[in-house]
Amino acid sequence: MYKVLIVDDHESMCDSLKFSLEESGNFVIAGSLQSAALAELFCERVKPDLVIMDVRTEGDISGIEATKNIRDKMPEIKVIVMSGFNEISYSPRAKEAGAHAFIFKSKSLDFFVEVAENVMKGQTYYAQPQAIPIPTGEVPLTEREMEILRLMCKYMTSKEIADELFITERTVKFHKANMLAKTGFKKSIELAFYMVSNGWINPLH
Repeated sequence: MYKVLIVDDHESMCDSLKFSLEESGNFVIAGSLQSAALAELFCERVKPDLVIMDVRTEGDISGIEATKNIRDKMPEIKVIVMSGFNEISYSPRAKEAGAHAFIFKSKSLDFFVEVAENVMKGQTYYAQPQAIPIPTGEVPLTEREMEILRLMCKYMTSKEIADELFITERTVKFHKANMLAKTGFKKSIELAFYMVSNGWINPLH
């Protein structure tokens, strides 16, 4: 059986996942944590086969950041990231961090078990976020534009974004102009405020 670590600060979710995974007969719960900050140390000591990680837990570190740390140091450990929030950047960021799957918590427990079993067989799964209801225009943003938009939502300047992504400030401004043209907003700050206030991007996680 595969050893599983569950990282989630909601006791009911942990209990439900534990019951469903163990009921399948393929998994045994090696432990559960309320904070992603402790996940790396637990993995170093216990060496679980699979980690199921919530994006938002107790403490400052996000589940996506913890996932990257685990995958960088212990690539043999598989990770499924989950979230109860339909934040548009979670799924691609989880994939970039090395997660083998990203699931929204609105899915059934049977689906969680199915994905976990498939991940252990070498498969991947990344939930598709809902389309963003933009006031005008429906042209999808590129991956680079989404990356810049997330940093905009942290209210970083064009120069700070350029330094963060190792690109020129001129390139950042070019992408900002494209995003405004696509979405119909007149100012970058208005676009960032719209994304944050409607819950499409969480600047803290």
